Amino acid sequence: MREAPAARPVIFGEILFDCFPDGASRLGGAPFNVAWHLQGLGARPLFIGRIGDDAAGEAVQAVMEEWGMDRRGLQLDECHPTGVVEVSLEGGQPSYHIVPEQAYDFVDRDAAVAALEGSPAALLYHGTLALRNPVSRRACEALRSHISAPVCVDLNLRAPWWDSAMVHEVLHGAQWVKLNDEELAEVSLPPPASGGLEDAARALRQRYGLECLVVTLGAEGAWMVTEEEFLRGAPVAVEKVVDTVGAGDAFAAVGLLGVLRGWPLSLTLARALEFAARLCAVRGATIQDRAFYDSQLARWETSLD
Repeated sequence: MREAPAARPVIFGEILFDCFPDGASRLGGAPFNVAWHLQGLGARPLFIGRIGDDAAGEAVQAVMEEWGMDRRGLQLDECHPTGVVEVSLEGGQPSYHIVPEQAYDFVDRDAAVAALEGSPAALLYHGTLALRNPVSRRACEALRSHISAPVCVDLNLRAPWWDSAMVHEVLHGAQWVKLNDEELAEVSLPPPASGGLEDAARALRQRYGLECLVVTLGAEGAWMVTEEEFLRGAPVAVEKVVDTVGAGDAFAAVGLLGVLRGWPLSLTLARALEFAARLCAVRGATIQDRAFYDSQLARWETSLD
């Protein structure tokens, strides 16, 4: 009798390149970063997204193959380019132009659902940027309808590509939701009074019946809020901060790993903060070094001995 395939995390959303004024580019997109980390941590995610039939798309396929990622959910678009964010510097401060009409805006619904065949989902993770276009939004809605597993949403609000109706739509029916303190203040109704973010977090979790609301606080750590608990995680010290880009995605990846592995919430919170802090000590939102991930897994194994 053939053994049923193991359930795995399904990650939906944008994959794109940050393009800098000096001509340099960096592969990213929050959902892709999360999938990358999960692959490094041994969770074998299925990433569902869309790239252009162009040189950038070829680069994406090559790096995914090298990292051992499953590409069955990666769609190829002959009409739209691989996603780009144009980064400019104004007075030394970066500003970002998230270019519209990119391949990730046109994820095909039927192909997205077909990618799930023979690969049961342990959870579905997505953000909001890839939902700005009705085409990809319909694909995400189809996945949410098709998958009978926890839905984990990382708001990652990017102006002007969201509104309150979208936020309500994605929070409704989700089990786990992650957002930062600024996003919590923006989506709370009514807006929280000064110092009232904890009450706002409790209210948002209760309003949507969430299993867990995760609030990241930057240098102040993070919270995990459930019906029974309000966990406060202290930040992990970093000897030398090199790059904070992608720290939230690293945190999210380990949060999902905790869901997959059934870790206690307190352990998940501590490990997510630790991994995010480690990422801040190196450059880039993803690490192409298996030893980085292997050492993290070994550290967690040792802590259980």
